[in-house]
Amino acid sequence: MDDLLDPQPPAVAAETAPGDGGQARQARRADGRAVVPAGPVARRRLALAEAVTALPALGPVDPADPYGVHRLTAIWLETRASAATAAAYRTDLHGWLSWCARRRLDPLQARRADVDLYAADLATRFAAATVARKLSAVSAWYAYLISNDVCERNPAAAAERPGRERDVSATIGLSRAEAARFLAAAAADERPLRLRTTALLGVMLTEGVRVAEICGADVDDLGYNRGWRTLTVTRKGGKRQTLPLAPPIAHAVEEYLTDRAMRAGTGRERLTGPLFATVRSGPHPGGKRLDRWAVTKLIRRIARTARIPSADRLSPHSLRHTFATLALDAGVALRDVQDAMGHADPRTTRAYDRARYALDRHPATRLMSFMETASSEEPR
Repeated sequence: MDDLLDPQPPAVAAETAPGDGGQARQARRADGRAVVPAGPVARRRLALAEAVTALPALGPVDPADPYGVHRLTAIWLETRASAATAAAYRTDLHGWLSWCARRRLDPLQARRADVDLYAADLATRFAAATVARKLSAVSAWYAYLISNDVCERNPAAAAERPGRERDVSATIGLSRAEAARFLAAAAADERPLRLRTTALLGVMLTEGVRVAEICGADVDDLGYNRGWRTLTVTRKGGKRQTLPLAPPIAHAVEEYLTDRAMRAGTGRERLTGPLFATVRSGPHPGGKRLDRWAVTKLIRRIARTARIPSADRLSPHSLRHTFATLALDAGVALRDVQDAMGHADPRTTRAYDRARYALDRHPATRLMSFMETASSEEPR
């Protein structure tokens, strides 16, 4: 498929692939074989072009139009601050366009009433914060199209979005004892997964990184600074932040990478690619980047081994939540936790602070103790 961001790549002849109806083109060499773009930027552009071409309700691709809705959508996604943001926006946009397709609605002619109905449908399946995020992505897409004179109105701009409660976090976290059991279970995982499990979950629990940040990290993102072994991650908005690794976690990461390099038949200093990679399994050679679903399954498996009651409801964000609450319990200043988690708004961090007290300070436990004391004091 031809890259929508570059309709006429230099030195490569593009032709319509048989049977595609002219909707997609594939750059090919003189011998007929498809050209695989070189470099991560070119590969990402090709992936975005293919993903945008597959979006419903937008009609056929017009490769001759430099300002067609498909090409503008691909550019809009590529210029997001990070690959994770682009992926989230594409998913949210796909949801809206699929809804339009089922109703035979041209999204470029949609009105606010249509978006209100879509929001009502979303509210039956998702939390308020998720609905608000999805509508925000749709609105941003329309705003970009309007700025390029592709459509006249943004039907999502005035649509009511559910309010987000910043002072409450519904994420399930781990207690101090559960966190200790969790890390012990990770350290006892089976080889060859044990070293990766120990390092990966150790970093997530003690650094509070988002799953997209740790999955997107590369071996080259490790470094040294002021005596610390460091890991630099890409935060929301594309901001790069360097985090110090606790010595036991740094040792676990190095042990994992040394073992991985040995299995790959290379030296540790020559190892590149994803910081945490898949392992060889059946026909799969391994070495690929882990995704959030693999990490989620790993977390739940280790939690079940650690006999944590909430194991099947845990998520990668549960480890981030646990990092925040345990750091606050340990006496770390709220501002330092905010900086460590990469929160721009302190109210976001306050949600974790309030969440840890919501259960621990609830009157139920004191009330039960009070009633038991009163019962023991009654005359017999």
